[in-house]
Amino acid sequence: MSGSLYIVSAPSGAGKTSLVAKLLATDPLVKKSVSYTTRDPRPGEIDGHHYHFVAPQVFEDMRASGALLESALVHGNHYGTSRDTVETVCASGTDVLLEIDWQGAAQIRKLKPEVVAIFVLPPSITALEHRLRGRAQDSAEVIARRVAAARGEIAHVPEFDYVIINDDFDRAAQDLVSIVRAERLRLPRQLARHTDLINRISGS
Repeated sequence: MSGSLYIVSAPSGAGKTSLVAKLLATDPLVKKSVSYTTRDPRPGEIDGHHYHFVAPQVFEDMRASGALLESALVHGNHYGTSRDTVETVCASGTDVLLEIDWQGAAQIRKLKPEVVAIFVLPPSITALEHRLRGRAQDSAEVIARRVAAARGEIAHVPEFDYVIINDDFDRAAQDLVSIVRAERLRLPRQLARHTDLINRISGS
């Protein structure tokens, strides 16, 4: 049985990275696909762990060759997901999570309609701006640009299957874990996983 594919999207500063990290620490059956990007690493980011940081020409070559399952231009930088990584991990039976923006999510839904798409909302735009300033990673100009872009990103919420409001981190993290667990309990996956048991109990 192949693994499920999950997307987690959110405006910058909504807390999706922290929520995803909590999920990965809680559930060893989920693996995050590390995206490729043309942006520079932020302080503390490690190549190959947080992102694969590549030159713009390398990224363009990957996109042109079909090596990327999706790609998007976000805040002036390119981001993309390795097709081979996602398909290989899913084929092994492990769930794969993509931490991507709404543009990439739309591309994935067209290719893989069975994907489970989750959007993380901040409790307010004011809270989002406060979190961005608290990170102390971007200039005031960049923060203003991200806050302005957030409104447009949030407009795509209706395209997703689940919405988590990250007002209380622990509750939001539990919501994310609950979504993954609930998806595993859907009938088709349970039938595929426990065919012998169900047949035995039912007398088939």
